[in-house]
Amino acid sequence: MDIALRTKYLSQLFSYERRTTIADSNLEIIPYQFTQTDGAAEIHNFQKELPTVNFCPVTDNDIRENKSFTYTIFAPNGRKRRDKAIILLHGLNERTWEKYLTWAETLAISTGKPVILFPIAFHMNRTPSAWCNPRETMPWAAHRKQEVADLCNSTFANVALSSRISSHPLRFYASGRESVYNLCQLVHEIKNGEHPLFSENTSVNLFAYSIGALLSQVLLLANPSDMFSDTRLFMFCGGSIFSEMNGNARDILDKDAFDRLQYYFRHDFLERLNIPVSFKNDFLEEAFKAMIRPDVLTEYRESFFRRACDRVRAISLKNDIVMPTAGIISALGEVSAKIVKEFDFPFAYSHQVPFPVTGKTDPELINRSFKQTFGEAAAFL
Repeated sequence: MDIALRTKYLSQLFSYERRTTIADSNLEIIPYQFTQTDGAAEIHNFQKELPTVNFCPVTDNDIRENKSFTYTIFAPNGRKRRDKAIILLHGLNERTWEKYLTWAETLAISTGKPVILFPIAFHMNRTPSAWCNPRETMPWAAHRKQEVADLCNSTFANVALSSRISSHPLRFYASGRESVYNLCQLVHEIKNGEHPLFSENTSVNLFAYSIGALLSQVLLLANPSDMFSDTRLFMFCGGSIFSEMNGNARDILDKDAFDRLQYYFRHDFLERLNIPVSFKNDFLEEAFKAMIRPDVLTEYRESFFRRACDRVRAISLKNDIVMPTAGIISALGEVSAKIVKEFDFPFAYSHQVPFPVTGKTDPELINRSFKQTFGEAAAFL
């Protein structure tokens, strides 16, 4: 399979509005509507206390696109209900599923399991469309450069998220907590046989990339209602302890936002400074705190990964500066030798673009590296 050609083909088929057949792979792309109910009141109270930003005068709890949205599933053809599923989680500041379409298709074909593309809160199609429209965001980026002196890596692509994080870094945690509630609601629906595609007691595994891996680690550590006791997690370019991540990039966060984010969680959040009283100090917060710094809740975190080492695998990339291998080892502890493999592809790549579909790189090298990576993922999931 040529990744570049396949990405282009699947992008033309992909739709949030209609069911689509991928004729040559015996798969369908099926859209489903999701409206959050689990934790909705709690999240509403969190979000209404967060300050607004100049390009969005309403508080986060009033952004309707985030509360009710469409997610899609790559599913094998046929009307029978399935008893296995994979949830695919994306990275920070993502607005399109384009690069993930070949990932989902490959996993669905190789495992025979439906692959659910589920958006994290305030990402993908869970924001107002203006937030990812260059014509709208370019003036916002210009304004932000006037507001923040010597601002680095500020672009129209990251200004919406950067402005919101700079306004209050707690948004990062609030959105993560909301995403955990959303995933629990989805998995509960699936395991109870309430989803039209799945039978009761379906097993659910996770394929997580970048910040989706952090979300997955928190989910498995917290294990709400014991729903994820048997879940397998495969991480790609993800799994680092938070303090060793580097999201200062033109397509992720500008430097001001990233510096504020790191300082806030490494210090204020751990000491519970400047946190609204409505925020719960509970098992979810403990799980997230365990993933912030290597020296915080170390035994709790590392003992979990020792117990769960047969259910967790990770592939890191040698030249990945966003989610470095050293950060993943810091998160997992001594058991990381069993969990992590570091790859170094024979072409120019980055964290954001591990498999470049444009440029002069020999397509065969890219296709071979893609096949190796997703062959390991499919075999584990």
